[in-house]
Amino acid sequence: MSASPVAPRPGRFGEFGGRYVSETLIPSLDELSAAWAAASADPAFSEDLTRLLTEYVGRPTPLSFGARLSGEVGRDVRIYLKREDLCHTGAHKINNCLGQVLLARRMGKTRIIAETGAGQHGVATATACALFGLPCEIYMGATDVERQSLNVLRMKVLGAKVHAVTDGTATLKDAMNEALRDWVTNVRTTHYVIGSVAGPHPYPMLVRELQAVIGREARDQIQEAEGRLPDACVACVGGGSNAMGLFCAFIPDAVVRLFGVEAAGDGIDTPRHAATLAKGRVGILHGARSYVLCDDDGQISEAHSISAGLDYPGVGPEHSFLKETGRAEYLFVTDDEALAGFQLLARTEGILPALESSHAIAALGAVASKLREGAVIIVNVSGRGDKDMNTIAKRLGVTL
Repeated sequence: MSASPVAPRPGRFGEFGGRYVSETLIPSLDELSAAWAAASADPAFSEDLTRLLTEYVGRPTPLSFGARLSGEVGRDVRIYLKREDLCHTGAHKINNCLGQVLLARRMGKTRIIAETGAGQHGVATATACALFGLPCEIYMGATDVERQSLNVLRMKVLGAKVHAVTDGTATLKDAMNEALRDWVTNVRTTHYVIGSVAGPHPYPMLVRELQAVIGREARDQIQEAEGRLPDACVACVGGGSNAMGLFCAFIPDAVVRLFGVEAAGDGIDTPRHAATLAKGRVGILHGARSYVLCDDDGQISEAHSISAGLDYPGVGPEHSFLKETGRAEYLFVTDDEALAGFQLLARTEGILPALESSHAIAALGAVASKLREGAVIIVNVSGRGDKDMNTIAKRLGVTL
C-alpha cells in the first residue's frame, strides 16, 4: 500500500476524519473496512484490478515533459504533466470506480449508487457498472446537470439512471446528501461509490489507496526521466482525490514540496468561492471532521467555482491534516485565472484540460516562484476538457 501519515486512531488524520453518521450506517462502514482489508491482502483482487487498469483504463498513463509550457512559466523550470486525461472515460475517476465496484461485487452488493459534480465520477461509475452488469443510479445537482449535459448523456447511454437534485444549491454537496439518504435506506443491497477522499471512514483511505497508482507511476517515471525526485507536485483540490493520488507516493520525501490548488471563484474575499482550506474552519460535513465553508452559526455555506468538480464546501480530511502539519501548501486560483490556465495548456502543449485541472496549471507560476531555478515540477492533469466546452464557450462569449 502507499505511504501516508499514520493515524492515531483508525480513520483519523490527527483531529480530522472519523465517522459522524447515522447508526444505521456503522455496520456497513465496518463491513466495507473489513472487505477492503481482506481485498488488499488478496493477490487475486490486486491482479484483477491491475489487469483492468492496464487493459481497460490504459495505465500506466504517460508523464510528459511540457517543453513549451515550461518556457512560458519561466525560471528555467522543467514541468512534467501526469496525463490522467488519457485514462478511459477521460479522467482519474475510473481508477477509484473500478476498484470500488470490484469490491462491491466481492461483498455481494447488487446495486451501485454515486454522486457526481463535474460528471466524470458519474461517467466512471456508470462505465464500471456497465462493464460488470450492475444497476447504477447517479445523484447530480440540477445546476451541474445543466452545465455538464454532455456527461449526463454519457451516463444515460451507459445505462445509469441520473437523479437531478434540486435541494439547496443544487450542486455537489446536495447530490452527496441525497446519495447518503439513498444509502441509509438501501444499505443491505447497495454500495455507495464515493468519488473523493471525503466522507466517513474508510472512504478517505479507500479512495486514496485506489488513486495511489497515480503517484506510484509518477515517482518511477520522474526518476527515469530526470534521475531524481521532483522538487514539487501540484494538483487541484476540491474533495481532493487526484491530489492525494499524486501526493501520497511523495509524502515521506521532505525534499518534495506538495501544492494543492483550490478554486477561488470570483475571489476569496467574495462569497463566491470554494477555497475551503484558505477560508474555511474545522467542522463536520458528510460524515467526517475536516475544514468546511460555513457561517458563524456553523451552517454550511454555498460554494462556487467555474469547475463543477471543485464546487464543494468541504475537503478530504487528509488534506486538512497535511495543511495543519505543514506537509502540503494550498494555493487558490480564481475562475478567470483557471480559464487562462486552460488556454495556456491548450496553446503551448495542444492539450485541453478539464477546468478542474486548469486550476493546477494556472498556479504553476506561483509554485515556480517558491522553488529554486531549474526546479522539476509534476502537475496532475486530472481530466480532459471536452465536458467543459459549453461553459468555456459561454465564458468567452462564443456561440456554439
